[in-house]
Amino acid sequence: MEQVLAPLRESVRQQGDFVHQLKKKGANEQEIRRAVAELKARKKILEAKELALQSKDDTVDRVKMEDTLKRRFFYDQAFAIYGGVSGLYDFGPVGCALKNNILQVWRQHFIQEEQILEIDCTMLTPEPVLKTSGHVDKFADYMVKDAKTAECYRADHLLKAHLKQLMSDEKCSEEKAAEMEDVITQMDNYTQQGLTDLFVKYNVKSPATGNDLTAPVSFNLMFKTSIGPGGNTPGYLRPETAQGMFLNFKRLLEFNQGKLPFGAAQIGNSFRNEISPRSGLIRVREFTMAEIEHFVDPNEKIHPKFSNVADLDILLFSSKAQTTGQSAQIIRLGDAVEQGVINNSVLGYFIGRIYLYLIKAGLSKEKVRFRQHMDNEMAHYACDCWDAESKTSYGWIEIVGCADRSCYDLSCHSRATKVPLVAEKPLKEPKVVNVVQFEPNKGAIGTAYKKDAKLVLEYLAACDECYISDQEKLLDKNGEFSVETQGGTFKVTKDMVSVKRFQKTVHVEEIVPNVIEPSFGIGRIMYSIFEHSFRIRQGDEQRTYFSFPPTVAPYKCCILPLSQKQEFTPFVLQLSEAMTKNGVSYKVDDTSGSIGRRYARSDEIGVAFGITVDFDTVNKTPHTATLRDRDSMRQIRAEVTELPGMVRDLANGTLAWAEVERKYPIFEGQETSKKE
Repeated sequence: MEQVLAPLRESVRQQGDFVHQLKKKGANEQEIRRAVAELKARKKILEAKELALQSKDDTVDRVKMEDTLKRRFFYDQAFAIYGGVSGLYDFGPVGCALKNNILQVWRQHFIQEEQILEIDCTMLTPEPVLKTSGHVDKFADYMVKDAKTAECYRADHLLKAHLKQLMSDEKCSEEKAAEMEDVITQMDNYTQQGLTDLFVKYNVKSPATGNDLTAPVSFNLMFKTSIGPGGNTPGYLRPETAQGMFLNFKRLLEFNQGKLPFGAAQIGNSFRNEISPRSGLIRVREFTMAEIEHFVDPNEKIHPKFSNVADLDILLFSSKAQTTGQSAQIIRLGDAVEQGVINNSVLGYFIGRIYLYLIKAGLSKEKVRFRQHMDNEMAHYACDCWDAESKTSYGWIEIVGCADRSCYDLSCHSRATKVPLVAEKPLKEPKVVNVVQFEPNKGAIGTAYKKDAKLVLEYLAACDECYISDQEKLLDKNGEFSVETQGGTFKVTKDMVSVKRFQKTVHVEEIVPNVIEPSFGIGRIMYSIFEHSFRIRQGDEQRTYFSFPPTVAPYKCCILPLSQKQEFTPFVLQLSEAMTKNGVSYKVDDTSGSIGRRYARSDEIGVAFGITVDFDTVNKTPHTATLRDRDSMRQIRAEVTELPGMVRDLANGTLAWAEVERKYPIFEGQETSKKE
């Protein structure tokens, strides 16, 4: 395997070195972008080859799995009887229960254990909020349309499909195929004009009609609406849950008695108007997110509980490994922070906690890795960023993002609203601090902008040191920079503003907190759990089941009376009432099918345990019943009164099945077969 991969690794390493050399010598931005695009392309080829060469033993039968999911109504396409709408899904009883349990484990793992403050914000968001966050201007993909029918397609997806079709043609030469493969690997890096040229070059037509296509245009992925009957307040359905936490920072800080650090969390639906949704729950138009914003003093990025996760061995795919053609490596988390692979222990702590949550929720340790964003992938304000990725039949997919976003979000909203989003830190001793602020020429700004001058002056007065330093560079380079406020854009030139630096003595320090942001895509996590938990019974290809951990299983237990005779009913009712009192979700299957068939039905939807009320339960005292473990199919026998508490403890993870087997006799078969 390594013999095949070695030249590909070397190719990536060489290109990575070339990118570093260009940056070191200060090459122009366009040249660096081209080199980075080539680096990404080589990385993709290497990763695709690695996946192709790996053992197929653990590959899931996706067709069989999706058939089970649909047949047992875990989820299905929304509005199906009207023909369905792509990218929108309804969850059935089993899928709904599973999703709720995944979220409940998330709440326990993060909100309760970390004492995080949970809020619930509106999904409707006024346009100025998303203008400030950058979503209005930058949250977009390229789209093409059928020139006659106006059918829309995502440009990169359509081009990729078209090239693959051309490559499959027997007449396609090796040289041409290699050229098209190169285009596919660089797909994410093409500009609007670059895509336009490729559509012309390869004569791409509408796949449905064969008609010509319009040139690629940028399409904003947010759902736009108007708030109120007059239509004068434009807004959007939120594309993420994060903004509500930033806007409520002052209230949350007050609730936390003015102290840093603290975390805020929100679970809710977000919306992205994907041009061509695909891959089931992986790319959809409405999806559930669970996000945390951990606000921390930028000078105190040391987590007091980091030692709790420092000894975790986690598969990390660092930026350096990616640019040198190496594979992801299992590294002790404490070592990764000490060596500077992960920027700080606060970010490291959340990476560890995310990993533990994913394993607890049902992902396979061998199929989870954390990939670091390379420099060119990260926003200019981010200190470090890692994605938790899950290995699926679609390849490695991002399921959680964990970024150190510095002070960017709070600073942006503070500038836009003139509301200082800061924390105050009392100092033991007064100290001298450096102050950087804009010194406006009010006369020049007044002459240029008349009645709007006040807006510009207020905006400049609210700017923080980081922003001022960035704009100062633009002033020196271009002689001007632009500010956007209250829906207007204003150019500020050298004669209108200068930068003033001075020192002052302070007794209370104002801090713009940095933000560590773990962002969880619940649908993607759920899909990964499906793939990692799907099993086929050995020796019986038709018997499939989901090996969900008991903590997230949709139902913890099924109750199965062996007979429909009246004397079985009191025991079923007794168990049902006890399950309810113990807070255990259960399902009664009293149909007339064989017990084996009913076990199979229960296993198929991932029910963790099964209690069988048999003739021995009815005939013998003390009254006992069997308890069956889904994965091993082994059974024990215990008193009916003990079983609900036992299932509760198994479901909560405070009791292991191995302990149950040590305490109770293994069930081999009932001794009576009818009412004695």
